[in-house]
Amino acid sequence: MSMKQFNIAVIAGDGIGPEVIAEGKKVFSGIAQMDGSFSVSFEDFPWGCEYYLKSGEMMPKKGLDLLRSYDAIYLGAVGYPGVPDYVSLGDLLLRIRRGFDEYINLRPVRLLHGAPCPLADASPSDIDMIVVRENSEGEYANVGTRLYPGTSRETALQTGVFSRYGCERVIRYAYELARREKRSLTSISKGNALRYSMVFWDEIFAEVGKEYPNVETHTLLVDAASMFFVKNPKRFGVVVTSNLFGDILTDLGAAIAGGMGLAAGANLNPERRFPSMFEPIHGSAPDIAGQGIANPLASIWSVAQMLEFLGEKEWAERVLRAIETLLVEKKTLTPDLGGTACTSDIGSAVLEVLAR
Repeated sequence: MSMKQFNIAVIAGDGIGPEVIAEGKKVFSGIAQMDGSFSVSFEDFPWGCEYYLKSGEMMPKKGLDLLRSYDAIYLGAVGYPGVPDYVSLGDLLLRIRRGFDEYINLRPVRLLHGAPCPLADASPSDIDMIVVRENSEGEYANVGTRLYPGTSRETALQTGVFSRYGCERVIRYAYELARREKRSLTSISKGNALRYSMVFWDEIFAEVGKEYPNVETHTLLVDAASMFFVKNPKRFGVVVTSNLFGDILTDLGAAIAGGMGLAAGANLNPERRFPSMFEPIHGSAPDIAGQGIANPLASIWSVAQMLEFLGEKEWAERVLRAIETLLVEKKTLTPDLGGTACTSDIGSAVLEVLAR
């Protein structure tokens, strides 16, 4: 049998992006050598804010065509002072998400043993959920206008887009995940105030639910859900929610599950018609770029998500156990986690644990 070959497109991006992505690549390459049944190659694309400042665009016009043939995309971080956030986000990350129909944003909110947690007496068994965020519509669909610009009557209109097609497919994905993982499913919306978009969402959640009678379901308003993320996170198994609410809630989830340095996210095209994209979600942190102190564990966790999506579930689980071992042993951690290690030490440390 021929060896499997995974071809990964890498957009390391800005700030600490190249530093943390280098450690993820190190781990993936090391795993391929240990396993022996597959190999991995990386091709780097120098897109991001520095590229924008030189060329006037975050990525080339034919960028999606260049990425289309890869098995996955590995993204570091985008954002830099002097480049507006709506440019860095909209012209690269959102362009890839929409162009490749990566309509599922999958974010684990899981407290690993040894990870810091701001909640008193919380244990890993209390914080272990999967958030399924709609990733292509909602308030991020970029539909709106500015009326009477520059006058006292200036008005901004931002239109949320909620299609039956878009809502149903993400809700169905969440039901399937909850059934497969034998977890409860909670839908989070705001139907009491947003009587068109969110009532529509709630109706579709109930309709699809009739096909999954064995899945335990709950519905919560987003304000109540925010409270329960802090007061009683154990009540959540799988969570499904809209683009905007999911964006906010997953950062809250990251805060209770060890911080942004441990937060990874996957942008999935489940049908695999296009490549999916995997990323740490902590941002580019330009204030610490180049100092060698950035925490790459989120980028390594996103490698675990990539491995699982590529069919290497056992390696994905082993990577998470290795991260947990580093957190428990506390010998090789970056300063944000109370250690003295450099960014470039972490990938090697994970591989050492995997080799034990």
